[in-house]
Amino acid sequence: ADGREKLTNVVVIFKQAKLQNFIEAMEAIDVKGITVTNVLGCGMQNGQRNYYRGTTVEMNLLPKVKAEIAVCAVPVEKVVNAAKSALYTGNYGDGKMFIYDIENVIKIRTGEEGYNALHDSEEWEKS
Repeated sequence: ADGREKLTNVVVIFKQAKLQNFIEAMEAIDVKGITVTNVLGCGMQNGQRNYYRGTTVEMNLLPKVKAEIAVCAVPVEKVVNAAKSALYTGNYGDGKMFIYDIENVIKIRTGEEGYNALHDSEEWEKS
């Protein structure tokens, strides 16, 4: 290896109603940074039937939340287990997780790379 810390991107797509549970679960294991995006998607649920002006309209895409976490200080397995615990109902629509290696992260403000780009120094946090 090249001596750099391993960086992993954990992407989780789940029901909007579970967002607060998910954030609390990540905070409980000391995850510091989460990017959240509202997205539309479908899987086994195949969307839903809505009515518009008396006409049935098939909605193939359902509103979901996509949360992305660049993981390096917290073990990936810990993030995965916390997410599963926070999101599980046993029903369709509980969500999916995608786990990718990150080649590098660069903090634009300082030029820091890798692990250091994801963590501010103590001096910065105190100011």
